[in-house]
Amino acid sequence: MRTSPLLLALPALSAAQFEQIPFYDQVKGFFAQASNTISSAMPSAPSSPSIPNPVAAGAAKIAAARVQRLTVENYNDILKPGAATASPGIEEWMIFVTGGNKTCFGKCERAETAWNESVALLSASTSPPNLAMLSCEQEPVLCNAWAVGPPTVLHFLLPQPLADQSTPATTCRSFGLNRTTITAPEIAGIHLQEKYLEKTPYEGFFHPFDGPLARYGLSIPVGYAIWGFSLVPSWAFMIAVSFISRSLMSRRMGGGAPAGGAAPAGGAAPAPAAAT
Repeated sequence: MRTSPLLLALPALSAAQFEQIPFYDQVKGFFAQASNTISSAMPSAPSSPSIPNPVAAGAAKIAAARVQRLTVENYNDILKPGAATASPGIEEWMIFVTGGNKTCFGKCERAETAWNESVALLSASTSPPNLAMLSCEQEPVLCNAWAVGPPTVLHFLLPQPLADQSTPATTCRSFGLNRTTITAPEIAGIHLQEKYLEKTPYEGFFHPFDGPLARYGLSIPVGYAIWGFSLVPSWAFMIAVSFISRSLMSRRMGGGAPAGGAAPAGGAAPAPAAAT
């Protein structure tokens, strides 16, 4: 049986076709480029909303149930030395000071998450402290009265009254929190590892319980005054300063003028009028 020359040439043609790799790569590259062009031209699907962190959400709920909110109206009733829930001797408090866009420039979110997570650690200790939160965004008067800004943790040791009803000094310590690196174990360590003992107590003018303002009942009025000044725009202060300075200058210039009829200093007396 005679074999057709065309049949004999098919294997060679097939081998030659697969050996033309450059041409195959060019075609493949063309289709790949076309696919990328079409994909970039098509509108992207809207991104799905972010799913909240279940751990952070659960910690926030625990903190909301166990942390008391301080306000100008209730802080004296809540932070009362010798409360009924106090253990014999001293009542320990940890107060988290936070803020919002105005008072914390929108950078207190990490600190709030760390605080919420630390609440579970603090509550599980053998002698948990009392916990409270102060928002300078909602309570600017109280923050100004205490001269405290967010994010901060205030640690108080409130002593019970003595037998003669006198109250010993209250120990106050302030811990400023890093807005970008603070963690829950660091906050919990203030109590669990007694880190507060490494901090020098505050005994200054704005002490919430034993400072001069608090003893004479002026802390809240001063807080209102500072908060009121913060609401006044800077240009109003400039106008007021300019007006006061001009008033003082005009008074000085007016007070230095010679009285009527008096001879000017260093000059001759005026000549008498000629007789008519």
